[in-house]
Amino acid sequence: MRKKHLVVFTGAGISAESGIKTFRDAGGLWEEHKVEDVATYDAWEKNRDLVLKFYNQRRKQAMEAQPNAAHVFVADLQKEFDVQVITQNVDDLHERAGSKKVLHLHGEIMKARSTVDDKLIYPLKTWELKKGDKCEKGSQLRPHIVWFGEAVPQMEHAAALAEMAELFVVIGTSLNVYPAAGIMDYVPKGAPKWLLDPGHFNFDFFIQIKHIKKTAVQGVKDLKKELEKFK
Repeated sequence: MRKKHLVVFTGAGISAESGIKTFRDAGGLWEEHKVEDVATYDAWEKNRDLVLKFYNQRRKQAMEAQPNAAHVFVADLQKEFDVQVITQNVDDLHERAGSKKVLHLHGEIMKARSTVDDKLIYPLKTWELKKGDKCEKGSQLRPHIVWFGEAVPQMEHAAALAEMAELFVVIGTSLNVYPAAGIMDYVPKGAPKWLLDPGHFNFDFFIQIKHIKKTAVQGVKDLKKELEKFK
């Protein structure tokens, strides 16, 4: 029997419960830094030492974090559904929980890439990326992160995956960050949709979505009951 296509779209809220700080929760600051000082290409040009140090701290935090019950729940869904994860998060907690198909919209903290050739991407085995670490073309490696103001290269791929969804689940995102939140526009109108997040949302009337107002970890049991109807 064919498994139904289930797309799970996740954001900062799912990783926050593993101890990874979110931008919004920090009042618009990450580790006391303004976005424009550490998460833009201009910042990289102006102060590479600071940007490398900042992402080294985030990478170390991500490596020390562990997948939580919500990450494990998403991975376990693979037993019953054909699951595709689309995440705004840059950590690898979905993969470490066991999810096989994960698309990262905003890059991956555990990878670095060339500053002269976007196709040259390298896995990082430690938390530290140093000045002087270079790609095979001799260029300084940068964090493999989509910075503010940069294009989101995986957006078209994500939209195509959303169009194939027979079931669509959103976990831990405000749906306010664009262009990522625009993925909702590609989900087939007839596909059942759920949102698992404790926040308050004003949905357009044409988006039929069931809102479970709990955190990711608290709400997975409710979500499990919902999805059991569609196995």
